[in-house]
Amino acid sequence: MAEIDVADAPKKAVDLFNKGFGAFERNNLDYAIDLLSASLEICPGLLKARRFLRAAEIKRFKAKKAGFLAHRLSIVKGMPDLTRAQMLVKAGKGDEALLAAEKLLRLDPLNVRFIRAFAEAAELAGLPEAGVQSLEIARDHYPADTAVLEKLGAMYQKVGRNKDARACFEQLCELDPRNPSYIKLLKDAMALESMRTDGWEETAEAGGTFREMIRDEQEAVRLEQESKAVKSSKDVDALIEDALAKIEGEPENINYYRSLARLYAQKHAYRDAVATLEKASEISSGDPEVAAALTRVRVQEFEYAIGQAREAGDEAAAQEHEQRKAQFIFDDLQERVKRYPNDLNLRFDLGLMMFQNDYFNEAIQQFQLAQRSPKHKVRALYYLGLCFKAKKQYDLAAEQLGRAAADLELMDDTKKSILYELGAVAEAVGDAAEAARYYKEIYQVDIGFKDVAEKVEQVYSGS
Repeated sequence: MAEIDVADAPKKAVDLFNKGFGAFERNNLDYAIDLLSASLEICPGLLKARRFLRAAEIKRFKAKKAGFLAHRLSIVKGMPDLTRAQMLVKAGKGDEALLAAEKLLRLDPLNVRFIRAFAEAAELAGLPEAGVQSLEIARDHYPADTAVLEKLGAMYQKVGRNKDARACFEQLCELDPRNPSYIKLLKDAMALESMRTDGWEETAEAGGTFREMIRDEQEAVRLEQESKAVKSSKDVDALIEDALAKIEGEPENINYYRSLARLYAQKHAYRDAVATLEKASEISSGDPEVAAALTRVRVQEFEYAIGQAREAGDEAAAQEHEQRKAQFIFDDLQERVKRYPNDLNLRFDLGLMMFQNDYFNEAIQQFQLAQRSPKHKVRALYYLGLCFKAKKQYDLAAEQLGRAAADLELMDDTKKSILYELGAVAEAVGDAAEAARYYKEIYQVDIGFKDVAEKVEQVYSGS
């Protein structure tokens, strides 16, 4: 299925597109979505119609102020269509899979699972640019989703956008710098970008080496240096020079600054790393990833100083650096929470730090906010329970711990810890039978967990 320009599309599809576009401009979103969908049923390759369809769907979805719960409900509601789309992809029926995936995006255009299903269907249907469109939307809303970035990078390569593919793989390496598959993806993308069409096939057919296929010898050397798990000082210096050249060529590309800072940190040139990230922060003001990188570098600097002091046998200096490091982490975390008040990861981290330092009221405030994050909900409830327990507010502790336990079906270590604390709370208020009930739940699946065996045996011995 080819992608079609408006000028080449069937008249009926164009008429529907024009009417749908007009409805979109008037903010009549339901009507716009119906018209644009009808246009695409006639001409699936009309990419412009799909672009405005997606914009209308997202605008309508956001107008409903739908949050995480809406995404979860959409998964339940859309599961039959999701399963059907996935089965159609496996069966090689791209056109049918595309229609099923479109139904999913109408339900929830910002659901990552639906977007990925659509991208796979679009690729199979011969419309990779449509898949790229949707994946770009996903990346904009979920910039740290590695599965989205990996798929988008692959799709960029499929449509010949090698520079964009490389940027995706660079971001993957920034998120997980030790992942060998991401390093390989980046290395291959860089190699592909550097290849010239002239002479490529002849070299490959002649059995040329990878190094010979890449015309630029310096680029080949740099790729080898980049791929090494352990880099020599000479390798790092060469990569720093390369990063500086990239920044000179693209001074607005924040990824290059982060890479350069990481290289400086490997050389223990922490002041240079900090200066690089501060420059990046000026270019991209308010970028939380840059702020997090700056924090990591400063912590690394403290850890390096601690290691150097201990190596020199100066334990007093090491302790002083330890204290300064702890104070920096505490102050920096508070500052970043002020700067990014909606970052629930930071809220959880600050709550944990407050809890560990016995600032229970302050910790409660942070955990109450952090529980809004699906990622941290259970752990935030668990620590809320521990905070209330420490304050001897046992009814509140039991309520929070009970909510945490209810969210976990699997009896893993997290649930065991929650049940154990529920037992401890019950013991604290003198309810031995209730405490025993919780301890027995753990005992039945893990007799070796903490001192639960002793507690249960005491119940049966009557002591």
